[in-house]
Amino acid sequence: MCVCAKRESPPPVTSPAQLSVQAARLFVMKKRAKRLREEDESLCCCEYVNRHGERSHVAACCCDCEDLDDICDKFLKRESQKPESLSQVSAVVTDRIRVPWLWGGARKVELSIIPPLVLLPFLLHLAALHFLIGIVVLTALPVLVLWYYYVTHRKKGRTLFFLSLALFSLAYTYYMFVTEVYPRGDISPVQLSVVTLGVILTLVALVHTKREPGVVLPKPDDIHSTVTYYSPLADRDPAANGGRQDVTMTVPNRTGSREQSGMEAKESSQRNWCPVCRAVQPPRAGHCRICGVCVLRLDHHCVWINSCVGQANHRSFLLLLVLFLSTSVYGISLVLRSVCPTQPLLTSLLYCPGVYDQYSAALGFTCAWYSSIVTAGLLHLLVAQVINVSHNVTEREARGARRDRTARSACWGLVVDTGVYSRGFSGNWAEFMAMGDKRSPTDRPDLVALVGADKLEERESE
Repeated sequence: MCVCAKRESPPPVTSPAQLSVQAARLFVMKKRAKRLREEDESLCCCEYVNRHGERSHVAACCCDCEDLDDICDKFLKRESQKPESLSQVSAVVTDRIRVPWLWGGARKVELSIIPPLVLLPFLLHLAALHFLIGIVVLTALPVLVLWYYYVTHRKKGRTLFFLSLALFSLAYTYYMFVTEVYPRGDISPVQLSVVTLGVILTLVALVHTKREPGVVLPKPDDIHSTVTYYSPLADRDPAANGGRQDVTMTVPNRTGSREQSGMEAKESSQRNWCPVCRAVQPPRAGHCRICGVCVLRLDHHCVWINSCVGQANHRSFLLLLVLFLSTSVYGISLVLRSVCPTQPLLTSLLYCPGVYDQYSAALGFTCAWYSSIVTAGLLHLLVAQVINVSHNVTEREARGARRDRTARSACWGLVVDTGVYSRGFSGNWAEFMAMGDKRSPTDRPDLVALVGADKLEERESE
């Protein structure tokens, strides 16, 4: 009898596609486990998850800082600091500034909103002590704001400093108007109600302006490129093509008409393609490097509202400027009539004798001066916007035309007329007032961008 040795079968060969599927499934399982753990272990109002993914408490903000201890230790030993030490300490401080919140644990506070809350009241009260101090403070404050704008604009970084400064300036000057100027008895309750209504309408217009600038959503029909999938589709063999699947999403695959596909491909090539948003930009659309999105008829990114001004919110942005300027001018006139009644209104801002004899009058006069500086800056912005709308030119197009010298300009570059989209004064304003969010309801996010671990998770859950 012949006894044959039992031969062991070789281990199964795992293809790269199967490895990618296993890795994706492992990622989804970890994501689900983390989500369940977070649901089971809810944070209290004083707890938060730090930058290392660990649970921490706001009471521990002043201790347990290894990065700061390491810097102090090297400083006392006179050793050289690591290049990344200061950035690590800054990251720790930024992560630990939290406010207790009743829903979802302690909330992180953006550091850029703190300087206006601290510096603005201090500088205004300091400027009210003497007119020379007021001149220095009210001259240095706009210079510092412009310098900070120049620094952040070069880095294309997102900051809440200017929005915080705008909101707190509006709130604090209104508070000074109610507590310091109104008790003097020179302002009637009706005038106070008008100022209050103007402040409320300005805030409502600000909220409406920040809702949606008109973001361009990518369409699958506009994609005429080959995309490599590293996670297999449900109806394809994972072992095919080494785990990779090259799918060309073009119009011929959907319609089968070569002539139509050629025309649409030619039309698509003439339009701008945004590689960041993976979308075809319609005419006059642009990509904002600060917000990271493409906006329909992009005018500019306004730091004062921390949002882009585009097709969907350009009208409300102009309304916001008009409401703010009307309320500000009316409030300034009431303050000057109260603290400097003997002088004409136009000259009282420059010459008001005896206003620094009383601190409350000097504080109101200082707030009126500060509001006048802000009003002058926003008035220049409103004038530029009105001129651009009258010539049917966006601020982005005007800057490009001035840079390339391809347009007719006047008044030191304030008036720019490209002549491309202009329909005459009345036609331009009619188009602007009828302008809105013209996106098709069939617009939806790019299907290619959605293929990945999240898409795999949805298929697994089904």
